[in-house]
Amino acid sequence: MARARSRIAGVISVFGELLITAGLVLALFVVYSLWWTNVLADRESAKQGERVRDRWAGGPGALDTKDGIGFLHVPAMGNGEVLVKQGTDPKTLNNGVAGYYIDPIKSALPSDKQGNFTLAAHRDGHGAKFHNIHKLKTGDSIVFETVDTWYVYKVFKDLKETSKYNVDVLQPVPKESGRTKPGRYITLTTCTPVYTSDYRYIVWGELERTEKVDRDRTPPAELRQS
Repeated sequence: MARARSRIAGVISVFGELLITAGLVLALFVVYSLWWTNVLADRESAKQGERVRDRWAGGPGALDTKDGIGFLHVPAMGNGEVLVKQGTDPKTLNNGVAGYYIDPIKSALPSDKQGNFTLAAHRDGHGAKFHNIHKLKTGDSIVFETVDTWYVYKVFKDLKETSKYNVDVLQPVPKESGRTKPGRYITLTTCTPVYTSDYRYIVWGELERTEKVDRDRTPPAELRQS
């Protein structure tokens, strides 16, 4: 009887140790997913952003989508500048950048006379560039910087939760935003709720004005106020 109890106690002890080990492994995975991937992504995006800035030092030129087309500035999200590149696949977004859609609906570019400049970025992990998207309110500024132009948008509508399969939010005229006529729009998309990918959070803005970049790259007033 004593031996049986001893064996049971041994099994329970081993099982307990396994649970503790499993808990530690899970905790390490969470730290990796929510912190270390941010560190790595921020390092990589900083390197890529420096390459774009170096290229811009040569003055205006033709659009080059390989290194990135510009930088997104959203004061309300408090995350500094975000490099924007072509594509929304994980390989691109995991480097801590925002990507513009090439499918299922091709994004317009800010320089286009009309259309919807549609962007995606992670909300948690891998730089989490859109983590604070919920802080954007009607009237807030979204500024996109290119080699020669500042594009200043104003937020006019958000959609706090929609299906991940709802591609209509990317249409040139996104009707769920309330707009019915062609214009020059910007759409920010990311996963929601935080730490899941079940649904999508959407913010729409409309171009208010453009400003030419001067020699000192003086930012527009909306960024100087932040």
